[in-house]
Amino acid sequence: MRTLAAAAQAAAAATRLSIALTAAGMVGCIAYQVVMRYVVGSASSWSEEMAVLLFSWSVLGGLALGVHEGFHVRLTLLPDRLPRGGRIVAERALDAVTAALGAFLAWSGWRFLDITGGSVSAAMGYPTEILNALAIICGALMALFGLERALRPGGVPA
Repeated sequence: MRTLAAAAQAAAAATRLSIALTAAGMVGCIAYQVVMRYVVGSASSWSEEMAVLLFSWSVLGGLALGVHEGFHVRLTLLPDRLPRGGRIVAERALDAVTAALGAFLAWSGWRFLDITGGSVSAAMGYPTEILNALAIICGALMALFGLERALRPGGVPA
């Protein structure tokens, strides 16, 4: 269990850093695009596509990190009415379901990647596998974080 917790902590730290870097890169791309379009008068073809790619990871990485940190969207009406032991059982069950959904996202992302393999982006020409692989990474991280939360000693009370 300690190995799983250490792996989840390391993955969360790497995810947090990557989200910060991609968000900064996204803002930089958008600022570059605005300056080029309205100051220089010559819009670039790559900056919007790069911003969309970076935004995609910011959202998907944030989704996975939300599972780890417990800040994902959820309804707590029923768990809040349960005694502490019941809340922990309910949280473990929800975390296990979240891990299963993450595994499904990784699997279906892999299938989608297989179907769309060989395509390139319109403006930059990068392989679209880069964009489509983000779903696989997000799903794998969700599965890891959900499993770690479900198996955490003492549970994760709401």
